[in-house]
Amino acid sequence: MIFDERACGLGEGPLWHPLRGEFFWFDINARTLHSKAKSWAFDLSVSAEGWIDENTLLIASEIGLHRFDIPSGVLDDTFVHIETDNPTTRSNDGRADPWGGFWIGTMGFQAQTNAGAIYRYYKGELRKLVSDVTISNAICFTPDRGFAHYTDTVTKQIMRVSLDPATGWPEGDAKVWLDLNDANLSPDGAVVDAGGTLWVALWGAGCVNGYAADGTLIASHKVDGLHSTCPAFGGDGLNDMFITSATDGIAGELNNNGKTFRLPNIGKGQQEHQVIL
Repeated sequence: MIFDERACGLGEGPLWHPLRGEFFWFDINARTLHSKAKSWAFDLSVSAEGWIDENTLLIASEIGLHRFDIPSGVLDDTFVHIETDNPTTRSNDGRADPWGGFWIGTMGFQAQTNAGAIYRYYKGELRKLVSDVTISNAICFTPDRGFAHYTDTVTKQIMRVSLDPATGWPEGDAKVWLDLNDANLSPDGAVVDAGGTLWVALWGAGCVNGYAADGTLIASHKVDGLHSTCPAFGGDGLNDMFITSATDGIAGELNNNGKTFRLPNIGKGQQEHQVIL
């Protein structure tokens, strides 16, 4: 079902704010943050967020991380600079981790090959975790705090890396967890639910697939948007799945492409983790 009729050129970064009971998402192409009630336009490309407190979001932009005051609509100056001096790249997918850190991927504005990277900001430290990324996506964390997932969409592979239980920093080398090349599916944004199922939006396939912890496909849900971009759990009990989509690259009649969808009673989500600065 359609949750919001506003068609996004590139819908991304869905977040259910647990303290506000409110859903937020971005249109990257329009440099806009949406909620059901309101939209905020910025002078920078913005793409991902986490929640700091009831009235404050952390927002990732093309130049770094910012605090955003929801009631006033004020986006603070950059407090963490990320590729600020590189006009080729912008932020893309990102998510807070169970330790209060924030992972954020970058990519080229034109998806230039290997132009991006994946970073983590934690307790004042910004560390590059993955280099030579073309389209950073699918950043999400298992409920047991054991692993992080991410993808470079062009590889059609979702990676998994172990995390230090005390700090959340990656340990050892990442390994291919799910290879979608044979299925010719392009993984976009992803989230792991409370039971450990990874739900990934599939660019160009108009659906969100659920994969068990061993990588077995256990569910697939169609949405009425060809380019489904990222799922998030929200609503009462975190049982509903919200899914952003995009009109980017779609010619002719847009129909429901780019709209934001809500699928009721899909499962049980994890509460989005608080960013601790």
